[in-house]
Amino acid sequence: MISHTFLGVHDFDRALRFYRALFAAMGISERFCNPDRPWAGWQSDPGPRPLFLIGRPYDQQAHHPGNGQMIALLASTREIVDRAYAVANATGATDEGAPGLRPDYHPNYYGAYFRDSEGNKLCVVCHNAPG
Repeated sequence: MISHTFLGVHDFDRALRFYRALFAAMGISERFCNPDRPWAGWQSDPGPRPLFLIGRPYDQQAHHPGNGQMIALLASTREIVDRAYAVANATGATDEGAPGLRPDYHPNYYGAYFRDSEGNKLCVVCHNAPG
């Protein structure tokens, strides 16, 4: 269903450090980085889609995070959710909800919420039962 997601950033270098650390913690590979443009992209395995992209907004105007918008990143285990949340917070995230079960979504929904270094809201979620 999803081809790619693009998040605008203001400070590309800061955002690049944040996302490199976050996706490394999740085992997601960087596909490319072009600091001259600037933009970078990651893809999960198997590729080539979906892609997660960051960069300067196309219109070259300042980036502003939206209200009510969130990107949820899929993790295969709860341990990956925990690790991603810890790395995000260690690299400049703002906490929006610690890892844990959210049974109001479904019995095995285990997620963590934070805002990246640019204020974009993210979730890392595992839908699998433990074990």
